[in-house]
Order: sequence, then C-alpha cells, then structure tokens
Amino acid sequence: MLTKSLRYRCSRSNEPPQMRRVAWLVLVAGILFSLPVRATGQALVVPLTGKRVHDVEPTQLFHTLFNDFFPEDDATTYVQTGDIPAMWLRDSSAQTIPYVRFQTAFPILRGRFAGVIARNARNIATDAYANAFQADYHVWERKWEVDSLAWPVILTWVYWQVTHDRTIFTPELHVALRTIVATYSCETRHRRCSHYVYPYRVQTTDAYAGATGMIWGAFRPSDDPVRFRFNIPQNALAVVALREIDVLARVGFGDAALADDARTLGAGVASGIQRFGRFYNAQRNVWMYAYETDGYGRYNLMDDANLPSLTTLPYLDWCSAFDPTYLQTRAFTLSRDNPFYYRGRYAEGLGSPHTPSNYVWPLGIIGRALTATSSREVAEAITTLAETDGETGMIHESFYDDGYWRFTRAEFGWANALGAELIFRTLAGFSSTQFSPAGPVLPFQRRTQTPRLVPPFTQLENARKIYAALGKLLSH
Repeated sequence: MLTKSLRYRCSRSNEPPQMRRVAWLVLVAGILFSLPVRATGQALVVPLTGKRVHDVEPTQLFHTLFNDFFPEDDATTYVQTGDIPAMWLRDSSAQTIPYVRFQTAFPILRGRFAGVIARNARNIATDAYANAFQADYHVWERKWEVDSLAWPVILTWVYWQVTHDRTIFTPELHVALRTIVATYSCETRHRRCSHYVYPYRVQTTDAYAGATGMIWGAFRPSDDPVRFRFNIPQNALAVVALREIDVLARVGFGDAALADDARTLGAGVASGIQRFGRFYNAQRNVWMYAYETDGYGRYNLMDDANLPSLTTLPYLDWCSAFDPTYLQTRAFTLSRDNPFYYRGRYAEGLGSPHTPSNYVWPLGIIGRALTATSSREVAEAITTLAETDGETGMIHESFYDDGYWRFTRAEFGWANALGAELIFRTLAGFSSTQFSPAGPVLPFQRRTQTPRLVPPFTQLENARKIYAALGKLLSH
C-alpha cells in the first residue's frame, strides 16, 4: 500500500446529530472536489522521521476494496482476505470498516458494504463457531474465536451510523444477532452448555474457573490456540459488540428482549474483565490487563499483533488511550518484557506466535500508531511501514526485523485496509471511527483521536486527492 519512493527535503467532543453530520460530509466532499489540483500531482506526501518525506499513490489505499471484494449472485459480497481464498468473519468486517465513510459521497458503494453484512449474517447462520468460510458458504476453518462474532456486529453498527440504511435489517441479520447473543451466553457457561469441540489436539491449559462472567474461547485472533481460556482483548471486543446489539435490536427490529439480553450479558462480561482480567504486576508495581487468564489467578503476560489486542483497546473503544491501566499495559506490551515484541535492524514492533520468532507484523505497527497520543510515535510507525513494505506497495503479514525482504504472505488484505485507515486519519484529517455507541466502555473517559501529521489545509488537499482517486477507480 505504501510505495518505496523516499526523498529528502528541508523541512472527545460531542458528536453532532447524525443527519447534520451526513449533510456536513456531503458539503465537505463537494468542496473537496472543487478544489484546484496543485502542480505537485496527485500523490500524498507523507512526512517521515529524519526530515524525509514519502509519496503515497492514493489509489493504493483502495487496493483491497477493488481486489478482494466480489459481488455475488445472491446480492451479497464475498471478501477474500488477500492472498488466501477464504472469507474470515473478522478480516472481512475489518477490511470493510475503513471504507464505509466514503459511501456518503459515492452511494454506489452502499450495496457493496451492505452485501458484506448480509453475507456474514448467512455465514453465522451456517456455523456460529466457524471463523472462515468459502465463497459457497462451506466452512473453511472451524476455530472458535470469541471476536469472530463481534466484528460483523461492529461493521453493521458503523454502517448504520453512517447510512441509516434500514434495508440491512433483514430477517437473516435478526437471526444472526440472536445467534451471537445465544452463543456468547452459552460460552459463559461452557461446561454446562457448549458442545463445541476442536477435532485436533492443541496446547491449551484446560483448567478454568466456571463463574467469571467472561466468554470461553478456543483460539486467538491470530488463529492460534489460547493458552488460558479467557482472552481479555477478545472479551473486551465482545462487550463493545453486545452494546451495539442492544441498540441495533431495538432500532432495527423492535426486539426489546434481545436488546435486554445483550445489555445484561455485556455488563456481566465487562465485570468479569475488571475482576479477573486485571492484575497487580508486582515487578512493575502497577495494575495492568493480562492477555489471557484462567480465572484462578494464572495469567498469560503477552500481546499479539492481531486485533483485538491489548495495545489496540482504545481503537476498539474499550477504553481511552489515557486510561491509567491501559497506559501501564501498553508500556508492557510495547517492551521487551512482552515475549512477542521484537526489535531488529530494520524494525521493532509486535509479532505473534503464529509466525517465526523476530518477525514483526505491520498490523501491530499500525495498531500502535492508531492508538498513539503523539505525532512522533505515528511518524515513526509510518516510517517503518514505508521502509519495509513490498515493491508493489502492498503490506505483508509479517517480516523479519533484521531483513524485511524475508516475509510471510505477500498481500494481507486486512493490513492494507487498516494501513489505509491510518493514512485517512493522519494525512486527510478523517475522524476516528466510533465503535462503542457511547464512546469507551469504561465510564467517564474521552475517546482517542489519532494525531495528525500535516496542517489543516494539507489535510483538505489530501482528502480531495483521496476522493478523486476513489471516484476515478469507481468510474472504470
């Protein structure tokens, strides 16, 4: 997504009402289209560290939208996760979310995004415990991952907030929302309720407390098996999704019973996270979140580059980037105390047990930047991305920190979409996408805004270039 042309030069407020915001976006889009084109061309100029700049071709920001989204005959949209021919509930939703904002200026996109929502509703009806599906709805992989059911809800929420398009409230979506709440509820009582079994042996500690209020899981967002059954970032994202179902069930279906069930369940999971998912780190003399716990006082102290992660809790609207417990957790996850934080000649950042040791994930670099509170940290992250991406500008799944030319997966759709989100925010001034209906789940906290890297007029010019690039792609 980021090209390799480097050159040197000297160099929470209250949201307005929804309809007013949409009208404002339309007006701004019109102004952007009318701005004159400068002689510098259409490339976005990204400031890097060391007084350098970097050119980004705006059309590259939409690579996954035009290469991984496939309209199907049943009026749904199949989203392939880059170079793997399968549709993950998580990846497909996360790949869509950065682009929903553009349907205001380009209504033709509405059907494409609504199609993703419709297909994932059918995927969930096929098997609520599967994490990935083929184009013909057959299960590709049946790894029970708590966050897999949360991401389609978050996409639905974001889409509804931007469009207020009631056509998405189909009987299939209603069934999917009920299935999600029922499945989450069952997995809070796994021993007494669940029939889920993974057919192959995995290295997981199966002893766990049975009354934590949290949701039992089998695999992480990386698709690796959990060590302890309660993964904290996944449960946090489930709480956000359940809060959204509370609203969607009422406004979309008039289903007060489902809304009440979602709200009650979410409150119980949130309470479980606060009671069992936090611990006192005596070595650091601080309170922080654990990555996983068994509910008996054993904790897995790590973080993984895949979202949801501990590092990206503010991006998910679980908490603010200024929350004290989060800040202490972040200090751990982005240090060598985290066994999956690597530092090499060309990069440092979060890795994953899913890939070889010392392989840094761009997804983790992007997640760190999206939750940063200083422009310097954002610039450092974008500099690393610019210096380590592929020759075609595509972002890899992971790369060796002492040799970025050694990598896994040449094209990772999720990372390319989230990388575009980072550019949209930092260069074009686009607002952060709100996941939780009322901001962070934890009370009395302000929402986090990713720092901007360029002044306001440059943001407007970059936004014009981005809209123009998308318009050009859609006209072909």
